Amino acid sequence: MSRHVVMGAGPTGRAVATLLARRNVPVRQITRSGQGVDHPAVERIAADASDAERLTELVRGADVLINCAMPAYDRWLTEAPPLAAALLTAAERTGARYVMLGNLYGYGEVHRPMTEDLPMAPVSAKGRVRARMWLDALDAHRAGRARVTEVRAAAFLGAGALSTFTLGIAPQVLAGQVATYPGRTDVPHSWSYVGDVAATLVAAAHDDRSWGRAWHAPAATASAGELAERFAKLTYAPAPRLERLDRSALASLAVTTPVLGELIEMLYATEHPHILDSAETRRTLGLTPADLDAALLDTVRGLHG
Repeated sequence: MSRHVVMGAGPTGRAVATLLARRNVPVRQITRSGQGVDHPAVERIAADASDAERLTELVRGADVLINCAMPAYDRWLTEAPPLAAALLTAAERTGARYVMLGNLYGYGEVHRPMTEDLPMAPVSAKGRVRARMWLDALDAHRAGRARVTEVRAAAFLGAGALSTFTLGIAPQVLAGQVATYPGRTDVPHSWSYVGDVAATLVAAAHDDRSWGRAWHAPAATASAGELAERFAKLTYAPAPRLERLDRSALASLAVTTPVLGELIEMLYATEHPHILDSAETRRTLGLTPADLDAALLDTVRGLHG
C-alpha cells in the first residue's frame, strides 16, 4: 500500500489522516510540533514545512502529498508563500501527486454561485496569496513538473474548526452571551464541514480526473443568523443575540486584538451572498454535504473539548 503524506494536524489534517488510516493506508503526518493522529497507521514527524530540502526528504517515496497546513491568519502574507513554494518543490522533486486545500478568496468578489471554472480575480491581499499558490502549482502541472489539484472549501464547521461561526457565534450562543459576526447576519453564506472537506481531499487524490483542476468541497448554505438559531435549538441554548461587526467596529477592536483587523478586507464576502457551488463534486466524485445538524453538533463537541 502506497504511503500518503499529510501536512498539518489541524481539524482537516486530522480528519484526512484518520480517514486514510481507517482504510489501512500508511500515513506520514508532518507538523511543526510532531503532533497528529494517534493511530498505528500514522507516523508523526516534526519538521518545518517551509524547508524544501527536509520536506523533499520526507515526501520521497510517497504516492500522494496532501497539504492541510496554513500559517496563522495574521501571518499569511509573510509565511504562506515560502510554505507553498516548499510544498510544490517537494512534489516536483518526488513525483508525489499533490492535493492542496484552498478556499474561495482567490475568486474575489463574485455575485453568483461560485463554480470551479471561475478565474482567479482576488480583491484582497490574502486572496492574492491564495491565488498565487494555486496558479504557481497549475503552472507546474501544465509544464509537466507535477500533478496537482486543489480542493476549495467555504467557512468551516466541525470540531476544532476555526471560522467566524466557531469563534464569534457558537461559544457565545452556548453561554447565553451576545455573539458577533463580521458582516451582515441575514445574507446566505456557504459552510463546509471538515469531514466533507477531508473526504473530498482523499477522493480527489485517487481520481484520475482530478489533476490540473480544482474541486469544491460539499457545502451547506445558511445565513449566519439562521445558523445561530439552528445551533441554539439543537443545543437548547437561549435564543441567540447577534451583533454585527462592520468596518468601523472591526477597526476599533483591532487596536487591542490585531487579528480582527485582518477581517476588514474580507467583508465583501460576508456583506453579500457568498455561495459555493459543489455540483461538479457531487456528479463526478459522488460526494454530498453532511447533514447540517450533524455538522453543528460536531462543532459543539469540539467546543466542549
